[in-house]
Amino acid sequence: MKKTPRTGGAHPVEPKADKASVRRHNLSLVLRTVHEAGETTRASVAARVGLTRAAVSSLVEQLLEHGLLVESGKTFSGQAGRPGTVLKAADTGPAGLGVEINVAYVSVCVVDLAGADRVRVTEPLDNRTAGAAEVLERAARVAAGVLASAAEHDLHPVGVRLALPGLVSAGTVHQAPNLGWNRVEADGLFAAALGGLWAERPELPVASDNEANVAALAELWFGGLGEVRSFLHLTGEIGVGGAIVVNGELLRGAHGFAGEIGHLPVDENGPLCRCGSHGCLEQYAGQSALLRAAGLEPGAGVEELARRADAGEVRAVAAVEEAGRRLGLALSGAVNLLDPEAVVLGGIYPRLMSRLSPAVDAELARRVVSGLWTPAAGRLRPASTSADAARGAAAVVIREVLADPLTYTP
Repeated sequence: MKKTPRTGGAHPVEPKADKASVRRHNLSLVLRTVHEAGETTRASVAARVGLTRAAVSSLVEQLLEHGLLVESGKTFSGQAGRPGTVLKAADTGPAGLGVEINVAYVSVCVVDLAGADRVRVTEPLDNRTAGAAEVLERAARVAAGVLASAAEHDLHPVGVRLALPGLVSAGTVHQAPNLGWNRVEADGLFAAALGGLWAERPELPVASDNEANVAALAELWFGGLGEVRSFLHLTGEIGVGGAIVVNGELLRGAHGFAGEIGHLPVDENGPLCRCGSHGCLEQYAGQSALLRAAGLEPGAGVEELARRADAGEVRAVAAVEEAGRRLGLALSGAVNLLDPEAVVLGGIYPRLMSRLSPAVDAELARRVVSGLWTPAAGRLRPASTSADAARGAAAVVIREVLADPLTYTP
């Protein structure tokens, strides 16, 4: 009697990889290895990935032919034998375009295959006074200008990533309280606007993510975290965004909305938040809340707040320290729950660290039950100046090129 194969709970069997699939995989392996090393040789790549030197040389020649790698002089190991030719990722050709849309600005950058931020434009814009379609059209205009500048450097972005504040999933902004957006089909609106402005090349695929998520990825890839692979990342702007990285991967949650620490309540009787709840963290630690508590006008900016706090002005100092206490209160729960190696504060927070961090550290030291949190441990860190949401968004595109380079070559 013929038996029916059992499938319940089992994963489907993958078809056997053919030679073409294996080669595509190995091309990616070699390109990623060179990308991560910065500069290396064929021999070093072969030793690292476990392929023969002949196989690596063949793969490298194909990547050179497609303009994804370049040769850059010779390197001497100090041992007998011929010097090796230095390989590095190309600084022309396929690139990533990152577009950060925030409440007060739009920032657009192009990142090359090596991960370098090559072209960048940031425009101050009050995006709360316009509808979503108009804001996305504004961003598309900035992006079109950046694409033109990138073309002058022989850089050709192969995809766009939008970095947006709020709950973002499958191309839709479900809610962005500080922008006043609800159920906005951001990917489609931006793609249509950019397509009308940039007709020189085929239509670029557009995708989107939460801005704190891609800022955290930028910190992971380009920041100064060293061996740290699990951390919480907070971005302080008008509101407060958050992201969770565990073992080098984003923790997104069941619906892609993990990390919304700005809407964690720190006082149930506190002020009304734009999200509809009371006492959310960003009502104490967001830029608008900080300026208000310091007695400054909304347009004063964080530099003025920092200047006054550094000068010891009582109200400014009190505002920053209270924000630090509330941040510490919210973060202590997250640290107890997730046990990260570090907490990284980005956005406006690095400029305020001298007054902010003592209050945050004190609250964490008092509340983290492991007893491992002390100010001397250096686990609370300012975000790197070389890592932000726009660069992280562009680098996500680069990671896709590295994963399957042949898809992005002529």
